Formats: sequence, C-alpha cells, structure tokens
Amino acid sequence: MLSIPLLDLIAFLWFLFCWIGYSLFARRRAKTQHSLSSILCTLRVEWMDAVVHKEHHIADAALVGNVERTVTFFASSTIFVLAGVLTVIASNDAFVRVLEQLPFAYEQSHGLVLLKLAGIASIMVFAFFKFTWAVRQFGFVSILLGMAPSISRPTVDKAQRDAFSLNAAKVLDQAGHEYNYGLRAYYFALAYLCWFVSPWVLITSSIIVVAVLYRREYNSRVLRALLATHGYEPGPKQQGDL
Repeated sequence: MLSIPLLDLIAFLWFLFCWIGYSLFARRRAKTQHSLSSILCTLRVEWMDAVVHKEHHIADAALVGNVERTVTFFASSTIFVLAGVLTVIASNDAFVRVLEQLPFAYEQSHGLVLLKLAGIASIMVFAFFKFTWAVRQFGFVSILLGMAPSISRPTVDKAQRDAFSLNAAKVLDQAGHEYNYGLRAYYFALAYLCWFVSPWVLITSSIIVVAVLYRREYNSRVLRALLATHGYEPGPKQQGDL
C-alpha cells in the first residue's frame, strides 16, 4: 500500500483548499464587490440588449465565433497535454530518474510520483470538460443570435425583446464562467507541477497563484478601465450599481 508522507499530504490538501476556496470566494465576492466577472456580466447584458435593437447580427456572431475558437484551441491543447502526461505515466521510471538528477528536488518514491502524475492528468480532464462545455454554450449563443427578435419586426414587443436579451446574456455569461474555470485549472496546474520539486514549493506556488488571480480579478488595470465605462471604481458596490 502506498504511504504518502505527512508533509506531502498537507501540501496537497492546502493546494485543494486554495483552488476550491478561491473559486467559492470569488463567486460570493462578485456579488458585493466590483470584479472582472461582475462587470463582464453587466457588459454582456448590455451587449445582448443592443442586439435586439439591430437589424443585422453578423458582427455579433463573428465576435462570439472568435471567442469560441479561442476556447476550442484551449480544449484541443488540453488533449495534447493530457496525452503527454499519460506518456510520462507509461515511462514513470525514466521520469523518476530525471527528478533524482535535479539538485533541488527531494527524494520521493515511484508510487508517489505516479500518484502525482495521475493528479495532473485529473486536472487536465477537469479543464477539458470545462472548455468543451464552454464551447457548446457559445454555440448556443450563436443560435440565439440567429433567432434574435429584431426591432424591425413589428410583431415583437418590448417585453419579448427584454426577455430575450436577459436570457441570452445569462447563457453568454455562463459560457464565460466555464471558460474562466478552465483557465483557472491551468493556473493551478502550474502550481501543482511544483509538487514534483518539493511540497513546500507547492504550498508557496499555490499562494502565489491565488494572489495573482485575486489581483487580476479585483485590482488590475483592465478592471479599472472596464469599470470606468460605467463610472465605477474598484471596491465594494454602491447602491444602484449593477
């Protein structure tokens, strides 16, 4: 039976705590604090509201298609990464010998290395599912754009257009969230790779990833620019803010 050293177990649990904890924190924090996800949700609602006031949606479909191709690229790349990890698993002994030659790596058993490789493969599978689900949802948005009720159609009243724009924005926002979850898996996968060096490096890298994600989500220059389009500032939402 494989015996996992206590420090490795603590480092792995800390890694999971950082990943899952930050995901839950970011989801809840976006409801009360301006963030990239909150302002993008607002912009998506306004985008879909603008769609129903146009006669043609060619440009909008092209924009969605560009994002969909980007997500598809990540989904395809994830498959290649997963294939590479499985190849390394098949030649575990050679990989362990490479790790042993690194002057800064600590001693670890073949079974532990194999377990770590299985973990990185699991992260890639998770990312693949997130990316492919995002691709499907962006496809749903394309369908919605194809049947969007145009303002030029007199049979469509304002209530129908409002209902369409709101629900289309929800689908688009969910697609964006799934894409974000896939990208976040890549960030934490990079931190996870540090575990092959040392559990202490895994603990440190997990903290660094959380710090980078938090800064980009809540205090980045691009966030300030996006918020400025509506006269907002980074920080808690004020009464009346979307």
